[in-house]
Amino acid sequence: MTPPQPPVLVERDGRVGRLVLNRPRTLNALDREMVDRLTGALDTWERDDAVAAVVLSGAGERGLCAGGDIRGIHEDVRQGGGADSARFWAAEYRLNARIARYPKPYVALMDGVVMGGGVGVSAHGSVRVVTERSRVAMPETGIGFVPDVGGTWLLSRAPGELGTHLALTAGAVGAADALLCGLADHFVPADRLADFAAALSHTPPADAVARYATVPPESELAGQRAWIDTCYDSDSVPEILARLRDHGGTAAKEAAAAVESKSPTSLKVTLAALRRARDLTSLEAALEQEYRTSVAALSSPDFAEGVRARIIDKDRSPRWSPGALEEVSEEEVARHFAPPDSGDLRLDVRI
Repeated sequence: MTPPQPPVLVERDGRVGRLVLNRPRTLNALDREMVDRLTGALDTWERDDAVAAVVLSGAGERGLCAGGDIRGIHEDVRQGGGADSARFWAAEYRLNARIARYPKPYVALMDGVVMGGGVGVSAHGSVRVVTERSRVAMPETGIGFVPDVGGTWLLSRAPGELGTHLALTAGAVGAADALLCGLADHFVPADRLADFAAALSHTPPADAVARYATVPPESELAGQRAWIDTCYDSDSVPEILARLRDHGGTAAKEAAAAVESKSPTSLKVTLAALRRARDLTSLEAALEQEYRTSVAALSSPDFAEGVRARIIDKDRSPRWSPGALEEVSEEEVARHFAPPDSGDLRLDVRI
């Protein structure tokens, strides 16, 4: 029998180190072993003068990474109270910060689906490449969770209120909108991506980008900035919903319907986290805040219910508790930003 392959392929190829997320059956969902393998490779290659850059990609045809191993986290919460999940997030968020501060070019091939934890291992890189097949999202409010892996840092710094729109609707964007929102840097057509990736083995990333990158398709969100900025310019989710409903435009009404389907608790905590992240001075500080909201979500009924409805039973009919925004107290929101009983995540915050 052929021995099973590791969940992350770690390879040297000319001047680069290649990392391939290798769980295609789960769309390369991240687990603790994968995080540890990625971290170990980055540590080794930082000290290796023969490695000039790192390249991240995903195995299979569907995408880079659909996020964290939500099924595993759900089972941990159900059986063990979530202690292992908290430790996983601590390791994952340290990896996200490591990628952002990596001293060598870190090239992320964000082809296909890139969601949640997939954003965390790619969008903090220094060379972020999307294709016409890219679908980039932070979909956490749809499963009773809050954007993490540095998502609040990224989305809070998107132009205008685009990040608020993406966070509350949990919507996915294509290549042009990922570029507009600051989640990616370059567009390489899918039929040129293999050649681009191969060129990196002997070509500096900047030169490979200059050779293979082209102008992306037209952005959808760019033409919607006016109503998005107007409707989402509020610190109140009910006020945002009222503005979306009253706007009159089809896209705004669709956004309102998308927001209304999400966990009321997650919506309020997410908006508060985004507003707080705007005032933070580093990605590390945002990750420390996200660790608090993530651990707090472990004791929220909405996280387990959201995963059940979307991932386990797939009925897409979550029963949120509480079920209405007005029933989510300010005390409940504040609870998500309090230090967890297990202790805070402490990162090396660099300003």
